[in-house]
Amino acid sequence: MKDFMAAVEKGLDFLSKDSPLVPEICVMLGTGLGGFSKSVNVVWERPYSEIPGFPVSTAPEHAGKLIIGSLGPNRVAIFQGRFHYYEGYSARQLTLPVRVMGLWGAKCLIGCNAAGGLNLSFSSGDLMLIKDHINFIPDNPLRGPNVDEWGPRFPDLSTAYSPRLRSKMTEAAQNLSLDLKQGVYVAVPGPSLETPSETRFLRKAGADAVAMSLVPEVIVAVHAGMEVCGISVIANVNNPDDFKPILIEDVIEQAAKAEKKLELLLTEVMKEPLCE
Repeated sequence: MKDFMAAVEKGLDFLSKDSPLVPEICVMLGTGLGGFSKSVNVVWERPYSEIPGFPVSTAPEHAGKLIIGSLGPNRVAIFQGRFHYYEGYSARQLTLPVRVMGLWGAKCLIGCNAAGGLNLSFSSGDLMLIKDHINFIPDNPLRGPNVDEWGPRFPDLSTAYSPRLRSKMTEAAQNLSLDLKQGVYVAVPGPSLETPSETRFLRKAGADAVAMSLVPEVIVAVHAGMEVCGISVIANVNNPDDFKPILIEDVIEQAAKAEKKLELLLTEVMKEPLCE
């Protein structure tokens, strides 16, 4: 834990001194979704490898870069790529950037990812606003000693996904005449993709979409007192009774096709101040 705390302090110290802007909103982008940064008035950017303490992303289609700037009246940090449990990181390690942002003063986290659809009413290219999650990643970023200055020992997740931010997203989607689905997201460890029986099980558990990310970051953000919003881009939908092979290349391709919708939604919702 001491090593992790030291890494957090190194990252925080570097960003505090190097960036001319302190972000209030963090946007965490996932597979095939890195293009949103083009909408931002960029004032600072660095690859993760140049930020002390930060892990390095090895996932495909993750640029591994932090961008800071403004969008409308909001100060934003854009994470082009994230870290995953399947890469070999612990849940605590992969959430280090969110921990640094929370300590730096960020108030909101918008977590985005590419996910597989479990709800058969969904279609490839849909956006799903996350209303709750199920966590099957066998590690918790808060396991071990709690740092009381960072947050409570037992954080409440009854409203992990802020009703206020969900309402803002829904309103923005209506302004755009954009069909924004809502559903429950389930996180699995990966990197192997789901079998037909696992897909059937996850559907029966109440999940509408599945992927290998996001939940650890959400837990840390809530622990740090941040408001959280989650959006999944539905890259594919698989019926367990008519199962088709899932190729990661197809997931990346479909996510990239839906990226414009996500960009429009996030740009619309940030026309006004988003964080309280």
